[in-house]
Parts: sequence; structure tokens; C-alpha cells
Amino acid sequence: MKTVAVIGAGLAGVEAANQLAQRGVHVRLYEMKPKRFSPAHKSENFAELVCSNSLKASRLNSSAGLLKHEMKRLDSIVMEAAERFSVPAGGALAVDRNLFSVYITEEIGSNELIEVVREEVTSLPEADAVIIAAGPLASDALIDAVKPLTGEGLSFFDAAAPIITRESVDMSCAFLASRYERGGDDYINCPMNKEEYELFYEEITKAERAPVHTFDERKDVYEGCMPIEALASRGKDTMRYGPLKPVGLIDPRTGHRPWANLQLRKENEEGSLLNLVGFQTNLKFGEQKRVFSLFPALKNAEFVRYGVMHRNTFIDSPRLLNSDFSLRKDRKIFFAGQITGVEGYTESAASGIMAGINAYLYVNGKETLTLPETNILGALARYISDETVKDFQPMGANFGILPPLETKIRDKQERYMKIAERGVASLEEFLKNHSEI
Repeated sequence: MKTVAVIGAGLAGVEAANQLAQRGVHVRLYEMKPKRFSPAHKSENFAELVCSNSLKASRLNSSAGLLKHEMKRLDSIVMEAAERFSVPAGGALAVDRNLFSVYITEEIGSNELIEVVREEVTSLPEADAVIIAAGPLASDALIDAVKPLTGEGLSFFDAAAPIITRESVDMSCAFLASRYERGGDDYINCPMNKEEYELFYEEITKAERAPVHTFDERKDVYEGCMPIEALASRGKDTMRYGPLKPVGLIDPRTGHRPWANLQLRKENEEGSLLNLVGFQTNLKFGEQKRVFSLFPALKNAEFVRYGVMHRNTFIDSPRLLNSDFSLRKDRKIFFAGQITGVEGYTESAASGIMAGINAYLYVNGKETLTLPETNILGALARYISDETVKDFQPMGANFGILPPLETKIRDKQERYMKIAERGVASLEEFLKNHSEI
């Protein structure tokens, strides 16, 4: 019988183990709790939810809802537990986190094909395949074991700028150009006049910051990758000599150089997602939307990922992984969970589903699979393995990573429903054509 080692019994790890066991593969599931806990974990149970107890929106015409649909069609144990132990939360799926984790622990622990090993992994175990399903607070010993696989492509800290959708930028208030006309129209420029900038400065200096946990404190990172609000606190014009410098640019609307200018850079090859250049931030999410939307071009900006600055161990997946979550230089090793750069509870769990399915296919000599690009999980898998993505930042479920509809629909809710219906149909067709999974 084939054996697959799964490292980590978080959301990704339990999904991977469950998928493998369903297919008759022996699983050795490693979990260091209760012998050792990360700074954020308190419970001995698997699939511990350390932050919110919400798994986000349930409605199908949302990216989170479409991802949940995909997970349920792939027999997700996380979704089974979440629906069994849900608590009222409006349009979101929230759970009783204790009952949720206890149920998953009991289901995994009672499966005869899953051998639970309660010890910290200090070197990769021998097996027909290995799935590294580590979270953002992976132990130092595991990191040391992973480093030879990743080289320099392993980050211990997430200092990231926000990402928005291209279609939400008001181009009547923006223009395409590179500084000094070098490199073509590579950037979308979002200018401000003096009055607009002074309002922005006033609001960013008084905006509320997110709390920093003791295990997130990294002064060297804060100096080397200065949060925009910290830069603003050093003086009124500091941002204008940094990320908002207007030099080398002429606003075609005025014929003059802007007072301040924010540049947006493509986050993916299609240009459907844009990065706010130099805007690493530790502001609370609501404050980011409020303050950054003061740029006239961003007044209707749709944020698919807010800026963060915290401990978050993840690999440079676009340089290291295939879209089936396997390591390019060693196909028997798979990664799953937040270490791959997917962000969020359901995203992590979903990556574990596909890593488990593909590890099963690999050990049985079959071709591995990636869901269609019109599915959230398929698009996420392609995003984290897309070599054109530079300065890689973790990404959660959002409609911005999906290909646009053939017919443009102005109403957002109608457009989102059409995207969801397309995703449901493409998944059904995919499953129909791939009976091997």
C-alpha cells in the first residue's frame, strides 16, 4: 500500500489526509501539538481556528461562496464540519470553533487509513509522497527542513501592499505612463493635487493601525519595508519623496507634474489585478479602504487583498510550484495551506484538497490535475504558480483572478452571479471528464 506523509493537521493538512484516505492511500499525519504549540495555537485539536470563527460569505455570487461550492463538490471535510456546527452570522458561514475542531479531530483520528504521529517534524519523512501543509507560524525546525527545497524562496514575514481590481480604477482620474517615459505605459498613475494630498496626509496620520502581536515584532522589517503610515508620520512631504513622488511624470489633464502620484503596477499577466506600489501598511482593513480611496482614481476601488505586515511563513510559489501544488524540482513533494501563498481559512483548506488528490494521482502513476481557470480554486492554483507574477504576495479568493466574462455586464451583482454560474458549470464538466478523482 502506498503511503503519503502529511505534515501539519491544520485545515489544509486534514483535507489532504481525508482526500487520500478516501482513495485508499495510507496516510501518516504529523502534528506537533500538544508536545509543542506555536505562539497562536492553544488547542490540542486539529483544524484549530486561531483568529475569526467566520469562513466568510455563503452566497454563491461571491468568491468565497463559489469556493465553498467547489469544496463541497470535492467532499471537503472542513465544509462538512462547518455546516454541521454553524452558528448564526447573517450571510456568512461561522462555526462553533471548538465543536468544529473536535469533530474533525475525531473523524481523522478514527480513520483506519490515517496514522496520527504527534511529534514535531525536524526532517522530511520517508514516504511515496510528502505534503507540507504548514501554516503561517511553522516551527523553526520545519522551516530548516524546508529551506533546502526552497533556497532563498522562503519568506518569514509578510510585508505587502494592497491589491485592487483593474476595472474598479476610475481612469478619468488616472493616466498611463512610466517615469521619464522609460519603459512605455507600464504603470497606471493616480495623481493628486495639493489640496487632495493634504487631506490624504491628514487622514493617514490619524488612521487606526492594526495591533501587533509579540511574535510579529520585527523591527528590521519595519525599517527595510516602511509602512506608508509610518513614513507619513515623519513629515508632511516625506511620502512625496518616497512612494508618492511625482517626478518624471506629466498629468495629461493638466499638462503639469502632479503634486503627488501613486503608481499602480500589474499584479498578474492579464493586468486584471493591480498593486499599490510602495504602500506596505499596517492600517486596519477598513481604514485602508477609507484612506486609500481618497485618491480620486481609487474612489470606487475594489480591494481583493489588503496590505499586511505580520509573521507569515510562505514560499515563493511562482518560482517553486506547479499548479498541482507539487514542487517543480521534486514532483513527489507537495505543498498546501498558507505556506503556498493562498490566504484564508477556506483557501488553505481547498489547497489541501487538491494537494491530496494530486498526491494520490502521483503515487498511482496518473496525471495530476488543476481545476479550470473559471473556478476559484483553479485560478488560485494558477496564480500561485504563475512565473509572470513578480514580488509575490499571498492571495485569497476573489473574482479578479478569474477570466472576464465574454459579455460585459455593468451591474456588479448580476455580473458576479454569471461568473459563479460559469464556475459551477465548468466544475461539473471537469468532474464529468475526470472520473479518476
